[in-house]
Amino acid sequence: MLLLDRTPEVEGLRPLLESGASVNAPPDPYEQSPVHLAAGGGLAGFLLRQLQAGADLNQQDVWGEAPLHKAAKAGSLECLSLLIASDAQIDLCNKNGQTAEDLAWSCGFPECAKFLTMIKCMQTVKSNEQSNRDDCVPSLKQKRCIGSVENTNVKRKCW
Repeated sequence: MLLLDRTPEVEGLRPLLESGASVNAPPDPYEQSPVHLAAGGGLAGFLLRQLQAGADLNQQDVWGEAPLHKAAKAGSLECLSLLIASDAQIDLCNKNGQTAEDLAWSCGFPECAKFLTMIKCMQTVKSNEQSNRDDCVPSLKQKRCIGSVENTNVKRKCW
């Protein structure tokens, strides 16, 4: 069993875990796991312990929201940072087609939205660089020529 802090917010989550709730088992009809509740409550310490215990950080509830969505709606930059550092999928959409970034903007948390935008851009650049490295085939430097191949009597301009 996890050792929990003695804060009122964490004490509210204690019965879930003491009742035998698994870190990934949705304890309520809305399919929200303790990770959803921790992220939505801005409880980074509790969230960290849940992730260390093997919680699924991309598990979606009945609204299609993952813990990243919950942290964005709560405006918890600390929980967002922790989830991103743990490789949460930033592009997951809820049932309304919204990402965590969309929710941060719509809920009035521009610092969280900008953070998620920056991370998404960094991941895109990294992905493109990796793709370019994988697709890169060493090529011989060849001159490019303008002119007809069929008519070999015509002098071609090369650079």
